[in-house]
Amino acid sequence: MPFGDKDNMKIVDKLNSKKVTISFEIFPPKKQDGFESVKNTAIELTSLHPDFISITYGAGGTTQTNTSDLAQVIEKNNTSALAHLTCVRSTKEQLQQAIGSLKSKGIQNILALRGDFPRDAAEGENLFPSGLNHADGLVRILKKEGFCVGGACYPESHPESKNRNTDIENLRYKVDAGVDFLTTQMFFDNEMLYSFLYRLQSAGIHVPVLAGIMPITNASQVSRMVDLSNACIPRKLLAICDKFRNSPDAMRQAGIAYATDQIIDLISNGVRGIHIYTMNKPEIARAIMRNVDSIIDATNSVIGA
Repeated sequence: MPFGDKDNMKIVDKLNSKKVTISFEIFPPKKQDGFESVKNTAIELTSLHPDFISITYGAGGTTQTNTSDLAQVIEKNNTSALAHLTCVRSTKEQLQQAIGSLKSKGIQNILALRGDFPRDAAEGENLFPSGLNHADGLVRILKKEGFCVGGACYPESHPESKNRNTDIENLRYKVDAGVDFLTTQMFFDNEMLYSFLYRLQSAGIHVPVLAGIMPITNASQVSRMVDLSNACIPRKLLAICDKFRNSPDAMRQAGIAYATDQIIDLISNGVRGIHIYTMNKPEIARAIMRNVDSIIDATNSVIGA
């Protein structure tokens, strides 16, 4: 049974109407000659009937056109698209152009981000020429334009935050600005998410939170994932990576199994949104969905669940 809806709804409406949603994330090519390959990946992912697919965005709009073009492809294949938009290296004019482009292509959902600091940034470079140096300002602009707006969060706190309490207070700015939902960075220990959700509830933050799951199918991914998400790697996952580091097929199978276990545990404990970082590998997403499709169907069909 398809998980997504045929009509391309705003994501917040899906979150409010379903007990469990499933979504995927892809990234555009850095070079134009790779566009067709990623386009085909996006189309293949729509065949799995997710509730939406998100498309990342390069600093300063380096993949701006590809992001909006891929979003349009996804929408034309009866799946809601969530286009990322960042503040880094963007002028007010560039942001307005990007917003206008997304509107003209029928995109209703945007993930508002400050954006990571570019590695090639020169000393003293003004990285925020628009004057928007935090995502909450972008959220306000997008809400005025009528978009459904998502935001990012870190279960184990943002790498730049002084502590977890400060991280929650900073997150509140985005919530107060009007974000409709939050998507977490990847994490590998579900207890970290449950603790984070408790802290959000205690702070009076009640917007839907989607759990970001990254299948580790290559042991070399681990250190990169830690840098990106500030995530702790559980001993169990480290043992898997150590054991199967030199066996690609076994590592792939073990990584899919680990991500599957995470998802089943999350759904069993009432988490209502699962967001899978596909790394543009539809075969990985397909394998995970085969493992959990009946679980999702059963959860969504239980009255009063």
